[in-house]
Amino acid sequence: MKKLNIEQALPLIKMAIKEDLGHGDVTSQLLFPKEAVDKANIVSREEIVVSGMDIAKEILKCYDERLKLTIRINDGERAHVGSKLGIIEGPMRSMLSTERIILNFLQRLSGIATTTRKYVRAVQGTKAKIYDTRKTLPGWRILEKYAVRCGGGYNHRFGLYDGIMIKDNHLAQLGRDFQAKLKKIIAEAKAIKHVKFIAVEVDHVDDQLNYVLEIPDIDIVLLDNMGQWQLKHAVEMRNAMCGKNKKPLLEASGNITLNNVSAIAQCGIDRIAVGAITHSATAVDIGLDR
Repeated sequence: MKKLNIEQALPLIKMAIKEDLGHGDVTSQLLFPKEAVDKANIVSREEIVVSGMDIAKEILKCYDERLKLTIRINDGERAHVGSKLGIIEGPMRSMLSTERIILNFLQRLSGIATTTRKYVRAVQGTKAKIYDTRKTLPGWRILEKYAVRCGGGYNHRFGLYDGIMIKDNHLAQLGRDFQAKLKKIIAEAKAIKHVKFIAVEVDHVDDQLNYVLEIPDIDIVLLDNMGQWQLKHAVEMRNAMCGKNKKPLLEASGNITLNNVSAIAQCGIDRIAVGAITHSATAVDIGLDR
């Protein structure tokens, strides 16, 4: 699993601290003397996949370098009810002041990792891999896509800059006889060095996919909002025209849920893009217990 670059998350961490702390934690200042120190456990209160422990450590460092976190369960690992994810030691005032910020990050990111793992498990035994989308909270994309990796999923493009995706609205502008124009565009796209892949979306299998499959250098064909019989038909057409297990890869997306993801995977497609693993993931229950 590709690790998180903490430096990229620092602006969000600092914003969260400033937002919550303001002029200071007046409650903790009233209740506890400066010299008071304590120890507390970060505890999972349900079955989860952990994500965000390194973020928690960085939050403590940014707030008060005297706060230390000993990680007991690493990102990407499972935790059970009552599992101690880590132990925080240091000044009591600072520890309690950072509690909500730490838990906000851990609950959100572990929720995404846990949701992703459910989808990954649902497609086990098939060739399909679970991918995320750009449906993320503004400013949180790097973290949320990291949480997807913790859950065993894969990252789609990070933004408009690192992958070319010619969708149905783009294709419509090329007109009905789009093949020649699209072929020229794909050739130009191939020359852009920082682009990770070239993807083209099709609305119909019989009167679009066959033309797209004839164009070289397309890495992925998106099959958006298609039923199972259409997906199977697309797989058969790709295998017949391009060879089994060869490019372009076929990716299903649109209205993917835990109820239908297994059946979709069994159609033989290569990738399944699921917006729900980020935009609809439920935060998990994690607490700080002294």
